[in-house]
Amino acid sequence: MHRNIKSAAFSLFVVILILLSRPLYSSFMDGEKLTFDIKYGFIGAGQATLHVEDISYRDNTPAYKITSTARTNRFFDRIFKVRDEIESIMDKEKLVSYQYTKRLEEGRYRQYRIHYYYPEHGYTHYMRYSFSDQTFTEERIEIPAETQDILSAFYWFRMQDAAPGDTLTVNVTTDGENYDAAVVIDRKETIKTIFGQKECLVIEPILEGEALFQQTGNIYIWVTNDQYKIPVRLESKIIFGSFTATLSSAKNVPY
Repeated sequence: MHRNIKSAAFSLFVVILILLSRPLYSSFMDGEKLTFDIKYGFIGAGQATLHVEDISYRDNTPAYKITSTARTNRFFDRIFKVRDEIESIMDKEKLVSYQYTKRLEEGRYRQYRIHYYYPEHGYTHYMRYSFSDQTFTEERIEIPAETQDILSAFYWFRMQDAAPGDTLTVNVTTDGENYDAAVVIDRKETIKTIFGQKECLVIEPILEGEALFQQTGNIYIWVTNDQYKIPVRLESKIIFGSFTATLSSAKNVPY
């Protein structure tokens, strides 16, 4: 429970970001990097990042490599140290996931998992590492043809069209499970951002599967209301307190 409470603002922040937005194509550029300052209550706790770059994968297939990191600062390290990295590889043209790798270090907790997706054959090869045995457990799992991992789903949503009142859904396969993820486009709101005053869409993500952390209230995400749909703020309550994530730096964005 302590891991769920204290690390939700970090390792799972990016998990929440899968359900952000609906920009048109060209909504992000090669090398886009977003950095978020995380607060647990009123305490500055660390940073999270999202980075996307163009690569070649599987017989020179054009793909996006999407990387997220989360780490606590020196002060919060003494309370609960987090060093997380999650990586997704997504087909640039078909917009489906090919690989998902997750390495978590949260306090004493460790997790290392890999998905290799074969959407054209309808399955994923799932590998789960045991730190006690120092071996991988492997499993073949059937998947829908257009399933996403948790990060590729975020960028998939950024390429969709929606408006307040709409709900978007997509199948996500991660941690050995398939489930439906949805995002409700709640309303418009103008807030102060690093880009100045921006009209935003307020987004509420909903996961129709096993809960990702001990959440006690809704999650709300503010994204710029334009073709880029850049996330600028996130708020959520957890069992003991709340956390916020605010965009503090953006590279290779159109603003």
